Amino acid sequence: MRATNSTTMYYSFFLCLFLAASIFSFAQTPVVSGEKIYANNCLTCHQADGMGVIGMNPPLSKTKWVLGDKNQLITILLKGMKQTLEIGDEFYENPMPAQSHLNDKEMAAVLTYVRSHFGNKASAVSEAEVKKVRLGN
Repeated sequence: MRATNSTTMYYSFFLCLFLAASIFSFAQTPVVSGEKIYANNCLTCHQADGMGVIGMNPPLSKTKWVLGDKNQLITILLKGMKQTLEIGDEFYENPMPAQSHLNDKEMAAVLTYVRSHFGNKASAVSEAEVKKVRLGN
C-alpha cells in the first residue's frame, strides 16, 4: 500500500508543478490588443472615431489605403508616408511617422483593428504578412 501512496504523491507533486508552471507561463504571455496599440500610437492623429483631422491627418474609415493592398498598408506603418493624400474632396498634408518600433505581432494587431473598425470590413493582417514585408520579401 505504501508504494501506491508514494507513487500517487509523486505524480500529484509533479502534476502540481506542471500546473503551476503552466499558469505562470500563461500569466507571462502578453495579450496583444489592437485597440490598445491604436490608442497609444494612432489615436492622437487619427482620432478615436478614425475620422482623422480635416486637412491634416486622413481618416481611416472606408479608404483605399486601409481597405486595399495589405502590403502597402504594412509598408506605410513600417516606413511612414510623406506624400499629400487626396481623399474625397480633402487634402491631407501631415506626414505619417514610421511606427517601426512596433513588433510584427503588435503591427498585425493594430492593422487588423483598423481594417475591422471605423466602418471597415476587411480581412485581418497576420504576423507572417508583416514579417514578410518588414524583411522585404
